[in-house]
Amino acid sequence: MANPVFHRPQLADQMVRGLMASAVGSATASGLFLAAPRRTGKSTFVREDLRPALQTAGAIVMYVDLWANKQTDPETVIVAAVRAELSKHDGVVARLAKSAGLEKVAVGGVAFSLDRIGLGKEVSLSWALTALSDETKKPIVLLIDEAQHAITTEAGYDALFALKAARDELNSSEHHGLRIVAIGSNRDKLAMLRNSKDQAFFGAPLVSFPTLGQDYIEWFCEGVGLAGPLNPADVMKLFERASFRPEIIGAAADALRFDFGLDPADVGASFAKAVGEQIEEADVQTLRVIHALTPLQSAVLRVLAFEGDKYAPFETSTMESYRAVLESIAPDGTVTPEVSNVQQALIALQDKSLVWKEKRGVYSLEESTTAELLREYGLLDVCAAPRA
Repeated sequence: MANPVFHRPQLADQMVRGLMASAVGSATASGLFLAAPRRTGKSTFVREDLRPALQTAGAIVMYVDLWANKQTDPETVIVAAVRAELSKHDGVVARLAKSAGLEKVAVGGVAFSLDRIGLGKEVSLSWALTALSDETKKPIVLLIDEAQHAITTEAGYDALFALKAARDELNSSEHHGLRIVAIGSNRDKLAMLRNSKDQAFFGAPLVSFPTLGQDYIEWFCEGVGLAGPLNPADVMKLFERASFRPEIIGAAADALRFDFGLDPADVGASFAKAVGEQIEEADVQTLRVIHALTPLQSAVLRVLAFEGDKYAPFETSTMESYRAVLESIAPDGTVTPEVSNVQQALIALQDKSLVWKEKRGVYSLEESTTAELLREYGLLDVCAAPRA
């Protein structure tokens, strides 16, 4: 049996109206960027509420998750989603076959392979989406989850510019419109796709995705099925403490659900205790990885977390910061930070899923919450200490 899903139809309808708006001054034609921390329910909303609402509004909707398989180049994932949608429309395939110089299409599409569509292929991504728009006479919406992953590779960058070209063409008066919705778990990383003029989606609106609220908590408390009732007001406070992550309170409920000796009168207190344990357990797993780092890796991570978007990994002042942290955490160590070993430390931090790298060499924390965790446990105090 599938897990029940909390639906947010009002939010989905508001978002659809905003996306499809053609009002003077509206920037949504450039794309819409939605940011929220990982595991706060945004992907569930996009799949379960936004996608169906867009389809009800008459749009063709394609959804890609660039996080589902990080080993696959983002460009490959995006092109595969477009090809999968095209395969549903025989008329579009016929149009594309003709554009590729084939007068006839064999039954089953044997004469025209969809592999001919994509970056550097016979049929460009832009032309394929244009053909889809013209044949169906419907607006097209591409939902890209964890979109910041696209700018970690050269081909991913190229795919974004191909989508920009398609967007510019399809949003002209001759076609039916293309909207790109980019969803990301780190606002700073997502902003890299639209903050500068050399980015494909420069100027597109970047908004914070609303966290789940009191209505979700009331739904949760009503359907959680524990031995005794939960007070929604108390659970809301716990949910805020859990950084609005449904999986934390869900795991706490599971822990109680299998406690067959639990007195119904103790459910509220036991649930609060279980939530605290789940939060601590989540922190402990990350801290174990952090505490297993080499001194230089730890110094690089701390300086990156402390400096945030001002982090410049190889500048002289940053090297001095590494050195100061090393002197504090490993006073008897012999390692001196240099460009080569700092570079290796950053690669190791990427392998441990602590650090993320944009193709052009901009580094960021993989999870924005890591900085909060380091600060909470005093691991950034050394970065703030005055140097001798």
